[in-house]
This record gives sequence, structure tokens and C-alpha cells, in this order.
Amino acid sequence: MEESRAIGGSREKLYGFWKWAIASVLVRMILSYFSHNLRLSARPEVSTPLTSMRRLAEGYWLKQHAMSPYSGSSMYHGSPLLLSALGSFTVKSCLSNHQSILVFITSGCSLVSAFADFIAAILIRETGRLLTASHVRNLTLLGINKIPKETDILPSGDIAGLVYLWNPFTIVSCVGFNTTPIENLFIILSVFGASAGLIPLAAFGWVIASHLSLYPLVLVIPEILLLGFGLDAPPRKYFAQTKPHQDKPSQASDPTRNLHFSWMRAFHFFFWASIWMAYVLMLCGISMKDYGGLHEMFKRTYGFILNINDLSPNIGVLWYLFAEVFDFFRDFFLMVFHANILFVLLPLAIRLNHRPCFLAFVYVTISSMLKSYPSVGDAGLYLSLLSLFVNELAEMKFSFLLFWGYVGVSLLSPVMHNLWIWRGTGNANFYFATAIAYACLQIIVVIESATTMLNYDRSIRK
Repeated sequence: MEESRAIGGSREKLYGFWKWAIASVLVRMILSYFSHNLRLSARPEVSTPLTSMRRLAEGYWLKQHAMSPYSGSSMYHGSPLLLSALGSFTVKSCLSNHQSILVFITSGCSLVSAFADFIAAILIRETGRLLTASHVRNLTLLGINKIPKETDILPSGDIAGLVYLWNPFTIVSCVGFNTTPIENLFIILSVFGASAGLIPLAAFGWVIASHLSLYPLVLVIPEILLLGFGLDAPPRKYFAQTKPHQDKPSQASDPTRNLHFSWMRAFHFFFWASIWMAYVLMLCGISMKDYGGLHEMFKRTYGFILNINDLSPNIGVLWYLFAEVFDFFRDFFLMVFHANILFVLLPLAIRLNHRPCFLAFVYVTISSMLKSYPSVGDAGLYLSLLSLFVNELAEMKFSFLLFWGYVGVSLLSPVMHNLWIWRGTGNANFYFATAIAYACLQIIVVIESATTMLNYDRSIRK
């Protein structure tokens, strides 16, 4: 009787996840049908100069007419590979009154974005399953009676997957016609590949994600730690201090916890990454051979990201600072702000090296806060990764404040932008105030989640 109830409960949970996942895709398609009324693609919180599908459509149209995709009134700054992969879904060339106009194919864009979100949620779910299984095995090895019991609540992987699918930030990114869902997909693919030990897949996801938006380059550290040490677990010194019992396997034979770093797996990762990188550069070189080659691509994509040439408003803080700074100090502040990301990489890697998946979440959050052109789709990604650790972060403080803080910023940001741009009753400081509040929320997320995770590790041995 109990066994049949357990089987029925597991089936109900499985069907519950797929039911809500399919419903989220239908919601995206329905909202996309009314996208012309919502006009989310024009919102600075949703689309950026790097992710705008409208700019991609113009770049594709220019390339179809034998012109450089990086020229035009609203310049395209994305990968040339996206033009070949998504161009036919985003734009159709037609003639009306002897003029070429761009017509967005709503169904094609929506289908691609919704499919990317659906696959990303499945990968998050599988990553959560790997983390949960590793967590249980590691606690068993340590002889700790804190193994989570079966409850009616969905597992952390299912929760994280549904958080990603039903997060308003990811929904508006999908409906807003931009490439953020695709970038998030490859970031999640790289984390999943490293978590599952699939080195070619991890290297492929990391290379493509870095090629699309540059900032995922920092994820090489947690991915190497994942491949070298294994999945997240308590500090390795706990395993070294634990005496193996006869009724449980020794630490050396446990695949989830390596006391020594596996340099061979790290070497294999860089080997596959170099292969994928060479392949991507070759395809980009072929695509850009008539338009300036790879040098032009680097200048218009990565150079555009690092130089912060476009100072149009967004939910970040850099556009306002560089609009006010003197040109004489511009290069200095560029180096300072970009170096801020690099300065925190090593200290965090040293302190959180035993939890590489959580370290990847921290890196993604910091990159989203300090990147040149952030969007709400970035928040949808790191909040979903945060949900993978709902058990460890159960005692996290300020959860109520963070929830309503994100709600408040989401509501105030469009209002302040409207007062400034359209009503003329405000100024840039109104909109920048919401960006400062948004940055503060992200700082609180990083600090409180890292503190709670470290406290959880300490409590294991108590």
C-alpha cells in the first residue's frame, strides 16, 4: 500500500511539472499574439542594443542586400551567426511603394524563444536532480541525519525549472522579441554539461554563450571546478576527517566527491573549448569575409560591449555614469568598472570552490549587475539558478524584502521612464533611481545567499 502511494505521488509530481511547463509555453504564445499591443520589444528593461530582435532584423536585411550587417541607423551588434540562424524567423523582405520594409514574423520569433525557454527549464531541472542526488549521497557519507525526506513539495530541480518558466522576467523577455532566451539557454547548457560530466557539451555551451555576450567567459572557473572536484558538497575537509564505516562506501570510491582535483578533465575541457572556438571563428570569418572579416566583428560586438558606446537608458547603472563623466576620464572608468568583475572572481572561487554550481550562480548575478547592457532576462536566469538551492538557503534573510523589492522596481521603472521620456515631468534621475535600487537588490541577493550557504556548511558539522 505504501509503495503504491509512493509511486502515485512521484507520478503526480512528474505530471505536475510537465503540466505547468506546457502551460507556460501556451501563455507565452498567447501573449506573443498580442505583442503589438504590449510593445515590450521597445522597453529598455527588456531589449538592449545587443539583444534587440529589431536590430537583428535590420542587420539581416542589410546582409541580404550585400551590405555590412553592422551598418545602418540602428546598428546590429550581435553575432553574425545569429543572422544566419534567426534571420529568416525575424524579418521578411517585401516591397511596398518601391520601399523595403521589415515585417516581423511574430509566430516564428515567439516559437524560437518559447522553445529556448522550455529546453532551458528542462536543463535546469536535470541539474537540480543531479545536485539533489549528490547532496543526499554526501550527507550519507558523512553520516549526517539531515537527508531531506520525501514530501508533497516538488524537488528543487522542478521548482527551479518552473521558476524559470513562470518568472515574469523570462516571460516578458520571450514576448519582447530579443535574443536573451537563447543566450540564457547556452549558459544553462554549459552548467548542465559540467554538472553531468559531459565535457564536450559543457565546452560547447560555454563557447557559444561567451561568443554571444562575452560575460559568460567568467563561468570557466566554476565549470573547471565542477569537472575537477565534482558537484556541490560540504567542504572537502569534512570528508577527510570522516572515518569510513563498513556499511558505507569510502570517500575515495564515491564519484560525487573528489578530494583531489582532476587535471585531466580540466585539460579535456580546454581541448574541446579550443575546438569549438576555432569552429565558431571559422564560421564567423566565412560569414564576414565580404564585410571586414573577424576584425570588424570584434570591433562591432565585443568592442561595443567594452567601450559602452551606446548610452541609451537601461536598468543598469553604467549608462548614466558614462553620460556624466568627462571624456578625459572615460578610459580610466572603463577599466575600473570592467575590472570590478575580475576582482571578485578569485576570492569567491577560493571561498566557494566546494560549491561550483552555487559559484556559477554568484558569477552570473555579479555579471548581470555590472554588465554594459543588462536586461530583466538576466535576472530571470540567476533567480532560477538561485532556486536550485532552496533547501540550503531556507534560512536566507530578507527574502520578503527582496521579493517586494523586485516587484516595486518592476512597477516603478516603466513609470519613471514614462515620466521622463514621454510626459516631460521628470528627468533622468527618476529612472536612474530605479536602476540604483535594482543594483542594490542584486547586491543583497549575492551577499545574503553566500552568507546563508556558508552558514549551512558550518551547521552540517554541529
